[in-house]
Amino acid sequence: MEPTNLHEVLRSVYEEMMPMCADMAAVAKGVAGLGALFYVAVKVWQALSRAEPIDLFPMLRPFAIGICIMFFSTIVLGSINGVLSPVVQGSHSMLEGQVLDLNELQQKKDLLEREAMLRNPEMAYLISDEEFDKKLEELGWSPSDLVTMSGMYIEREMFAIKKDIRDGFREFLEILFQAAALVIDTIRTFFLIVLSILGPIAFAISVWDGFQSTLTQWLTRYISVYLWLPVADMFSAILAKIQSLIIERDIEMLADPNFIPDTSNTVYIIYMIIGIIGYFTVPTVTGWIIQAGGAGNFMRNVTQMAQKSGNVAGATAGAAAGNISGQLLK
Repeated sequence: MEPTNLHEVLRSVYEEMMPMCADMAAVAKGVAGLGALFYVAVKVWQALSRAEPIDLFPMLRPFAIGICIMFFSTIVLGSINGVLSPVVQGSHSMLEGQVLDLNELQQKKDLLEREAMLRNPEMAYLISDEEFDKKLEELGWSPSDLVTMSGMYIEREMFAIKKDIRDGFREFLEILFQAAALVIDTIRTFFLIVLSILGPIAFAISVWDGFQSTLTQWLTRYISVYLWLPVADMFSAILAKIQSLIIERDIEMLADPNFIPDTSNTVYIIYMIIGIIGYFTVPTVTGWIIQAGGAGNFMRNVTQMAQKSGNVAGATAGAAAGNISGQLLK
């Protein structure tokens, strides 16, 4: 299954779990009703004991919260999701546009890179069967020619093995990159489901004196977690744009007939590692947009795990791409 399909599955899970809010709403009504009774009684008793007129406006708060609990899925979740959905759609369309451009540029670069390698007599026979056969025909059957033939076969085989290892490591990093995005989306979906199902209880508790901040905390946490996905899409779009600019520069250099390309893809590997680590900074960045408490220790542990994984990937990349990239990733 493709990663895009897994993201759609997570969205479907969230939508299918939303009806469970009605089950909690029944319990929340009793808690809110009891809280409203004490809330109104205390306000009235305070006004009578002080011989002051009764202020009815603050007493409307429990009833407004009760209406929100009764129609929680429609009024609360529907309103918040309706306001934030355009943000998610806009960031996702931005990501799709950048990825589409990146794929087109990558295909163009691969074609130009192959043509540039074919122009180099020392490398053409390593990637082209025709050039390899042509070079074999130019040789004779003397002992020195036979040694040269053996060296050509070994060199071509080593080139193929090196390319397979490099491509395998690249695919491994791409899988880790997609897994990091799925981890963020899965945790986001779990948090949203928990906040949505237990939302009526949080609203009911906020009716009681001393727990009024529960309502604002729930709202800020729900909005903060909801924004994880657009922030992650924007981060992916930025990485795709950077890679597009790098590929465009490589294409300009490949246009030079005398340019010999470097097939190590060191820069691509470095940015894949940056992306893997960067995905786990999404909750922190979202916290800058809207201040929300909670889930800090959990996300701190996840971030530490991501950094350890990045260090391992960086060490492997250093061994595969060269000592320079290995030193940069320490």
